[in-house]
Amino acid sequence: MDISDLKEILRILEAQDITEFELEQDGVKLRVCRNSAALAPAAGKAVTTLSPTATVTPAALLAPAAEAAAAAAQPAENGTLVKSPIVGTFYQAADPNSPPFVSVGDRVKVGQVLCIIEAMKLMNEIEAEVAGEIARIHPENGQPVQYGDPLFTVRPD
Repeated sequence: MDISDLKEILRILEAQDITEFELEQDGVKLRVCRNSAALAPAAGKAVTTLSPTATVTPAALLAPAAEAAAAAAQPAENGTLVKSPIVGTFYQAADPNSPPFVSVGDRVKVGQVLCIIEAMKLMNEIEAEVAGEIARIHPENGQPVQYGDPLFTVRPD
């Protein structure tokens, strides 16, 4: 984990409302805690200890997976709104030379890959939770997305 990864984690943490998070990767342990009582005027200060263990306070991380799944597809005015379950970068195709997974007007089936969201160098496939027609693609290719941002509007069959 390098400093840019840590900065990205902190950016994500500041945008969410989680009180504790812990990550262990390649022998480095990162623990993030937020104490609501201690978030008064000094809340903007972060403490880091760089050793095999890194501690960062105060902050938060991504919403729990259960919340992400529940918010991923919600009814919209002209169809079902597929929302981002994570913070990352939206990609319409597996790589720059490949065609997009879906385009406006395409018919999709449940479980079909709609896009990829890259988060911390991991590629996360976002699948259709409803069958129907792609009515709208909200973000541009390569655009950053936040948790809960609209990705697609799907008109159900």
